[in-house]
Amino acid sequence: MKTDTVDEVDDAPTPAPPVLDLERSLEAILMVADEPQSLVSLATSLGAPVAAVRQSIERLVADFDGVDGRVRRGFELREVGGGWRIYVRGDYDDVVRDFVLTQNPTRLSQAALETLAVIAYKQPISRGAIASIRAVNVDSVVRTLLGRGLITEAFTDSETGAIHYATTDVLLSQLGINSLDELPRISPLLSDGSNGFDDVV
Repeated sequence: MKTDTVDEVDDAPTPAPPVLDLERSLEAILMVADEPQSLVSLATSLGAPVAAVRQSIERLVADFDGVDGRVRRGFELREVGGGWRIYVRGDYDDVVRDFVLTQNPTRLSQAALETLAVIAYKQPISRGAIASIRAVNVDSVVRTLLGRGLITEAFTDSETGAIHYATTDVLLSQLGINSLDELPRISPLLSDGSNGFDDVV
C-alpha cells in the first residue's frame, strides 16, 4: 500500500507554471521601451510565437483606439520603423506640452544641457551618435528632453530603426531666438569643434 501511494504521488502531473497574459505583458514592455520594438524582439522576450504577438498587438491597437465602442485612450500603439511603441495620441500633444512646461518647471541638469547642445548643433542625430559624442548613456536624458518638449523625433532610419532627434520651437522660444542660425558658433579650440559642430551650423 505504501508503494502504491508513493507511485501515485510520483505519477501526479506537475502543475504548469502560470501563463502570463500576453497582451498585458506587451503593454508592460512597451510602456517602458525607449525605442520601437519589433515583433521578433517582443516574441523573443516573452517566449511567445511571433504570430501570437502580432495578433495581440493588433488587439491592443484596437483597444487603445476605442474600436467596438470601447474608450479611446489618450495614447496609441504606433508602428514606426519596423517596430511598435506607445506614443501620446496626437490630439493631446498640446495638453502634454503645457503640463510639462508649467507643472514641471525644474531646471535641466548639466547632463541634459550638454545633450541638448549636441542635438541642437548636430541635428538630426540618433541616440547612439549622441552617446558616442558624450561618451555616456543618454537614454534617461533624452526622455527628459522629450518630456519637456525641447526635442522631438524627427524621423526613424528605415534600415537601422534608429530614431533621429531634432530640437523644437519650444527650445527657440526658451532661448529667445528665431532660428538655429542664431546659435553661437562652437569654438574651433574644442577638439571636435571646427570639424564637427561648425560644419553643421
